[in-house]
Amino acid sequence: MMRQKPLDNSFMDSQRLLGDAEADRFVDEVLLNRANKQGLQAALSNMTDNNSLITFQNSYQGYGFIANAKKLPVWAEPRKMKQGAVFFSNHAEMIMSLLGLLSLPYCYNAANGAMVLYLSEKIRNDTTKRLFETALFVWDVMAPDAFSESGKGFSEILKVRIMHAAIRHHVLSNGKWDPKWGVPINQEDIAGTNLSFSLIVIRGLRLLGFTVSQEESEAFIHLWNVIGSLTGLRDELISENPKEAQKMDRLISARQFTASDHGVELTRSLTRHILSVNKTKATENDILGLMRYLLGKEISDQLGITAPDLPAYKISLIRTVNFFKSLVPAGDPVANYRMAYRSFLAQGTVVVKQKL
Repeated sequence: MMRQKPLDNSFMDSQRLLGDAEADRFVDEVLLNRANKQGLQAALSNMTDNNSLITFQNSYQGYGFIANAKKLPVWAEPRKMKQGAVFFSNHAEMIMSLLGLLSLPYCYNAANGAMVLYLSEKIRNDTTKRLFETALFVWDVMAPDAFSESGKGFSEILKVRIMHAAIRHHVLSNGKWDPKWGVPINQEDIAGTNLSFSLIVIRGLRLLGFTVSQEESEAFIHLWNVIGSLTGLRDELISENPKEAQKMDRLISARQFTASDHGVELTRSLTRHILSVNKTKATENDILGLMRYLLGKEISDQLGITAPDLPAYKISLIRTVNFFKSLVPAGDPVANYRMAYRSFLAQGTVVVKQKL
């Protein structure tokens, strides 16, 4: 992956005007009539794993991104991808917690990009179900067999790519979108979201006291780079290493992070959900204080997370416990994944049913 243009404001401005041309054309053409829309919804529902993706491909020929949905980018390294999946398996429960405590609110602070979530209303009006769906996607693409025939990586990524195009189509059609925000779910915003699920997760683990090696960091970011590419992220916005990822994160956050009413409302919906499903002894101030520690004071204030800072002794205790956890051999990654996934499904399914 060699970036053809320098990573600067001018380049990023151009990326805000780009969505996903192939997927957008597909959605625009399919949604020309109601019958096509219903057929697409049924076809997507029947695409349950990578093996069944071939039926979908046969139904929608003539679209390159669908025909190549099971092709890894030429720069993908299967060995690194496997290492990234092992890293996830060994830290699965904590990584999934960090998505809610850190990654998602981090995204909400990008005011222009977060406007898509706000206008689509689904994350605000049906928070628990939407967060559960996001979590399921992460579990599917992080599975040890995600990119095998029996896995769900390719099929779930294609669904998300089509869903993003459908959201762009809907938001641009309802008359509420301001062009000054860029294109809905544009390339810069996709890149920022990808970083929040990879680089920012690693940052969170280290803040919590876990030891993460350079090799583990590179592998986990590489795996998310592959996922990003398959969801339509251009190679020019994919970071080759953690150092480059940090540079891109600094640029995007400097350009896009600012306080906004919709960012505060999205965060409020998220924290209400987190507090409502909390089964631990942690208090509301403990949880929100931990979010403030992970996000930092400036971002927390902009998002309206106003709980007292977590006491230093509690942070020290968390970091110490997790440091020693890092010293314990992780065991079989496949077994770790399956055990954590079963626990997530058991708890998550019950919570969703209770909220519906």
